[in-house]
Amino acid sequence: MEEITNCNHINDDGYFLPRQGVLRPSSITTKLRVVFDASAKTTTGYSLNDLLCTGGVLQEDLFSILTRFRKHQYAFTADISKMFRQIEMNPHQRKYLKILWKEGPEVNVQVFPLETVTYGTTSAPFLATRALQQLAEDEREINP
Repeated sequence: MEEITNCNHINDDGYFLPRQGVLRPSSITTKLRVVFDASAKTTTGYSLNDLLCTGGVLQEDLFSILTRFRKHQYAFTADISKMFRQIEMNPHQRKYLKILWKEGPEVNVQVFPLETVTYGTTSAPFLATRALQQLAEDEREINP
């Protein structure tokens, strides 16, 4: 069972650090997973999600999907483990999405560009779906 823990706090400098964690004590590999809160408002009143393009809707409508699903004798579904983390961002785009990390009040801020699609951003579902569609198109002839 997952428990969402609010890990927001104000550090010694007075900066609000929005983040959440999903705690799964029974998990063998990852007991705590950090979730980025790209909807947290900054001092300007905007959040990262307010400023990101969401991308279009790529899926067909639900009725069409269900109708096509019923046309075949066999069907399968799949779950891609940590899907967003497996989709690499274009190196030229990485400079626009960074993590600022500070170990404590006496330590300088470290800056890390994100290299993969980030769960919690408004553009993540579009980017992940589009990457899967492109992969299917690229591999169509090799793996029909």
